[in-house]
Amino acid sequence: MNSLLEAKVLDQIAERVGVCRFKSGEYAFRQGEPSKEALFVIVRGLVEILVTSERGAESVVGLRKPGDFFSETVVLSSQNYPGSARAKEDTLCLLINRFQLERLIYNYPDFSSYFNVLLTERMRRLYENVLTDQNYGVSGGFDLPLVRKRVSEIMTTQVVTCSMADLVVHTARRMKKADSRSAVVLDHDAQPLGIVTQTQMVDNLICRQICPIDQCTAGEIMASDFQTISPQSFIGEAVVAFTRTNTKYLVVLDQSRLVGILTPLDLIQSRNMGNLTLLQDLESQESMDDLVGSSSEIDGVLQALLQEGAKVPDILEVMSELHERLTLAVIRVAEAEMVRKGLGPPPLDYCWINMGSDARHEQTLRTDQDNAMIYADPEKGKEDEVDAYFKTLAELVVDGLDRCGFTRCTGNVMASNPVWRRSLGNWLDFVESWKKSREPGDILTMTILLDFRPVWGNQSLAQKLWEGIFQVFDDPEKINHMLMSEDMRFSSPLTLLGKIKTEGSGPHKDQINIKKWGLVHLINGIRLFAVNNKITEPSTLGRLARLEEMEVISPKNADLFRTAFETLVMFSWRALSEILPKFSMPRGVSSGFLIRRGGVLTI
Repeated sequence: MNSLLEAKVLDQIAERVGVCRFKSGEYAFRQGEPSKEALFVIVRGLVEILVTSERGAESVVGLRKPGDFFSETVVLSSQNYPGSARAKEDTLCLLINRFQLERLIYNYPDFSSYFNVLLTERMRRLYENVLTDQNYGVSGGFDLPLVRKRVSEIMTTQVVTCSMADLVVHTARRMKKADSRSAVVLDHDAQPLGIVTQTQMVDNLICRQICPIDQCTAGEIMASDFQTISPQSFIGEAVVAFTRTNTKYLVVLDQSRLVGILTPLDLIQSRNMGNLTLLQDLESQESMDDLVGSSSEIDGVLQALLQEGAKVPDILEVMSELHERLTLAVIRVAEAEMVRKGLGPPPLDYCWINMGSDARHEQTLRTDQDNAMIYADPEKGKEDEVDAYFKTLAELVVDGLDRCGFTRCTGNVMASNPVWRRSLGNWLDFVESWKKSREPGDILTMTILLDFRPVWGNQSLAQKLWEGIFQVFDDPEKINHMLMSEDMRFSSPLTLLGKIKTEGSGPHKDQINIKKWGLVHLINGIRLFAVNNKITEPSTLGRLARLEEMEVISPKNADLFRTAFETLVMFSWRALSEILPKFSMPRGVSSGFLIRRGGVLTI
C-alpha cells in the first residue's frame, strides 16, 4: 500500500489512524456484529478470518499477515460483519476510519485500483469455497468440528529460524528451548532456504561426522528440498503432501513469507486419530498377522478424507498410496517367508504389477485383486524350476493380500495364475499374438493389461513390456477396432430421446450403475488415446494430463473429460459417505455404485 501513496499522504493518514492490540485468540469482531466502520491494517501478527455455519461450526476462510488489511467488505457499507476476525498470535493493527478510506479511493486512482482488485480476488476465493462446500458437502450427515479445517488452524506459528551461518549447536539450543524438532533456515530477506531437523543433526554430526560439532553451520547440513504448503490449504491437501513425499515437515508459506510449520503430529493431534501413522506401521510389520491388523484402519482414512471435503484427485492419490504401501509390505513379508522356508531369495529379477482400478489409482475401498508378475528370462532348462519358485511366492502374496482385504479375483486375474505370471520373453510373445487373435478372451486380457503399474522389483522389466505393447500399436487399426468392440459391450445409459435410461426391473429397478454406464466409457476412451500415443501412465487423470501436454486433446476437451470423470467419481463417493458411518463394508465390495432416479443413492 505504501508504494501507491505519496509520503505526505501517508503522513496525513498516520495522524488520524487508531491503534488496537489483540492477544492471541482474541476477536477483533465477530460474525453478525455491527460494522466498526474502520479498515484494520496489520502491523504485526497474524489474523484468521472465520465464517460460522448454520450449525455453529467455525471454518477458517483466510489468513491475514503484516501489511494486509481486513474488514474491507463492510467498512463502506455499514452492514454487519459477514464473518469473524481472530488473532492467531499477538497482533498490532492500525485502524483507518471510513472517511479516510473514502478519500483515498476517490482521490488516488492507483490505490482505488489496487483496493478493487484485492476485493475481487477475495470474493473469488470466497465463491470457490462456497462451491467446494456444495460439491463436497457432508451429505452423509457428518457433523464433526474438524470438517473443512485449514492448515492455518493447526500449524505451529512459533517457528525456530536461523541463518546459514549460524552454528548448529546454537540452533539446537534454540530448538530445545522451544521444544521443537526443526528449524527453518532463512536468507537475508527472511525467505526460506532449507530446513534443519534433529534427525539431520544426528545423521550428519554423530553418524557421518561430516564436520566438527562445534564448528558446523546450519547451511552445511540443511535440506534444501523442503516441502511447502499454503496456510489456506485444507487439511486433506496436507495429508496428500505427507503421503506423497514421505516428509515429516511442511513449511507453511503465505506468498513466500514463513508463517508456520506443520508436522504429522499436528494433524494427528488435531483430528484425534492416528491415520498418518499407518505408513510407518505398514513398513515396520514383520508378519502377515500384523499387516492384517494395520490394514483394517485404511478405510478410516477414506472416511476422514470424505469428511474433510478433500478433492477427488487428492483422495485418489492418498488411498492409492496406502494401498500400494500395503501391497509392498505384503510382498516384503512374503519374500522373507520364502527365505524362512529354505527356498531362498528370488533366483532372478522380477517385477510385480498391479492392474485395473488399483493401477489406475482409482481404487478407494479395497476391492478384488488384479495383479501379475514379470520375471527375467531364465537359462534354458531352468524354466520350470524358476517358475515353481515364483508360483510359490505369488501364492503367498495373493493369500496375504486376501487376508488384508483385497479379495481373490473371481476371474483369476492374479499372479498365482500362470496366465498372469510369465517370463519377459513369454510376455512379449503373448503381446505379439494380439495381432492375429480375435478371441474375446484375448481382447479382455488386452484391456486388463493395458492398465498396469509396476509396484515392486525391477521396473525395467515393466518398461520392456510397455515397449513390446507399443510395437503392436504401431499398426493400430486392427488393435483399436478390437478395443472399441470391447467398449461396445457396455451400452449407453441414454434412450433414443436422450433421456437417462434406468433398469426397468429387478433389484436395481430405476437405478443406473455409474461405473458400468459412465466411468467405463471415459476410462476406455482415454486409454485408447493414451496407448496410441505411447503413454505408460495408467491413471485416467494422469493420461488426460499427458494427452493435453502433447496437444492430442485440446485443453477445453481435457477439462470437460476431467470434470465428467471427477463428477461421476464423486457421485459414487457420496453414496459411500452415506453407508460408511452406518455399516462395515463387505470385503471386496464393488465400486460400481448405483444412483436411483430421484437422487437416492445406493450401492
